[in-house]
Amino acid sequence: MLRRYGLLALGLILILAGSVLAHAVQTTHGVTVTDVRFAGDKGVVMSGLLYRPASATAATPAPAVLASHGYINTREMQSPFAIELSRRGFVVLAMDMTGHGGSGAAVGQQGFGGPAALRYLRALDYVDAGNIGLEGHSLGGGPVVAAAETYPRSYKAVVLEGSTPAIGAVFGAAAKGSLRNLAVVFGQYDEFAPLMWQVAKGGDVETSKSLQAIFGATGPVVEGRLYGDPAAGTARVLYNPPITHPWEHFSSAGIGHAVDWFQTRLTGAARPLPPGDQIWLWKEVGTGAGFLGFVILLLGTFQVLLGVPVLAGLARPAEPVGTERGAKWWLAAMLTAVVPAATFFAFMEVGNLFFPMKLFPQYITNQLLVWALLNGLLTLGLGLVLKGGKSAFSHDWPRSLAIAVITVAVGHLSLAAVQAVFGVDYRFWVLGLKPLDAPHLVMALAYLPLWTGFFLVSLRALHANLAVKGEGAVRAYLTAALAMSLGFVVLLALQYGSLFSTGLLAVPSASLNTIIAIQFVPLLAMVGVIAAFTYRRTNSYVPGALICAMVICWYVTAGTATHWSPEFRLPGAPATSK
Repeated sequence: MLRRYGLLALGLILILAGSVLAHAVQTTHGVTVTDVRFAGDKGVVMSGLLYRPASATAATPAPAVLASHGYINTREMQSPFAIELSRRGFVVLAMDMTGHGGSGAAVGQQGFGGPAALRYLRALDYVDAGNIGLEGHSLGGGPVVAAAETYPRSYKAVVLEGSTPAIGAVFGAAAKGSLRNLAVVFGQYDEFAPLMWQVAKGGDVETSKSLQAIFGATGPVVEGRLYGDPAAGTARVLYNPPITHPWEHFSSAGIGHAVDWFQTRLTGAARPLPPGDQIWLWKEVGTGAGFLGFVILLLGTFQVLLGVPVLAGLARPAEPVGTERGAKWWLAAMLTAVVPAATFFAFMEVGNLFFPMKLFPQYITNQLLVWALLNGLLTLGLGLVLKGGKSAFSHDWPRSLAIAVITVAVGHLSLAAVQAVFGVDYRFWVLGLKPLDAPHLVMALAYLPLWTGFFLVSLRALHANLAVKGEGAVRAYLTAALAMSLGFVVLLALQYGSLFSTGLLAVPSASLNTIIAIQFVPLLAMVGVIAAFTYRRTNSYVPGALICAMVICWYVTAGTATHWSPEFRLPGAPATSK
């Protein structure tokens, strides 16, 4: 009984315990967290998470903060700010920008959704409309600046984390005015220093001419010095902590500076606390445990389903061709690990040619698929070179499809239940898995065949080249996980080793793709474990490939940004792209 149901039980225990912890942290001191929808422009529906302290009532309205995530993220990424501000007595609306999460339209449209979000927040009867702050990380500065420009007298203070007032220029919406009482938090190792402030290194931000102009400084801006007059709305301060771009919203420094600025510039918070008094990390521990539990749940579900009579025909021990780890095995292992990582930056650039369109509307997803499919072709080519003994795989496509669909459906059901009951999802830092809503499900169904082709090719090669007769389960799982993810570990070590030693990435032009690659370490390790687990129980690469294709397609589609809309235009095109 334990052998059959043990993993299933362990996965559920981790999910439940992690979700209870995460819920307790984000609702501390009576805070309620509500999934809200509100009106954008032109009939667009906007999405957000609303954090309301118990002290915020119509009789005692509270100060409030509008918070926005960065590019290809979602509202949940702002939970550290939201947790720390709400437990101090601020109402917080963590919005989904347009084209992200549950918000409609495409990236950059309607002022990134910022004006609509500020209108909604100000209209709440338990919000003190005279004490509102705006916070945005990275591209999240877009909605903040748009809201501030649309309603210049409707807020009192702004915090830009790893961003700039001109961030909207990326989508043709450069700042036109001056932000009131602005705090800039910019990491010394921020990967986007040239884009944001036109300096080579994040540690040089105080020398930025555009920053000096905003601060009214005639020389380098002094970190921590208060410039301007808070009463007149011209206050300025720079914080330059030793953190990277994705750490700005996942560090005590990044969170603490924002909390301090809002506690100083906004009045009426019910429970002021020192900026360093932070508990948000425990929520991440909880949702991180939930993510681990989700992976174990998939394995446990698969194990249980193999005992169901209609699917039992899939069960058979693996029959690897390899008998030892010789020179050819090590060559195959090296190529499996190195090639996907070594081609990542170049193939993602090629992926820029896969423009968003109605059927494939997500630019980053399109780029990732170009990388994946080109690697699939390389894998087929290398397979001809490394061809050895014929693999004795078993194939039962109908049952493989059935068990994969049921396994992933159970995983999705668990996430939907966790979100409905506890108001959380599965995530840790840049890793985040959200339920698929109807629009994203339609997108995922279009992308799924492409992901499936990649995983069928890559996982067949994985088992044909690296599975060894008689090896133990732990060694097989570790081998597969390392083969799939180790190349990205090395890639990131090279990039960040250079960044921390010189202030520059080894490949500075790949800043965004470097941050995207961080997620690939745990995701590809997960793929390796699922692949090895299912292969050892079925002697087939097909069930694992189908499960991984569905999970990765779900993960990417639900968590990235939508770029196509009826108004989308290809670069340089005079007419609307259909």
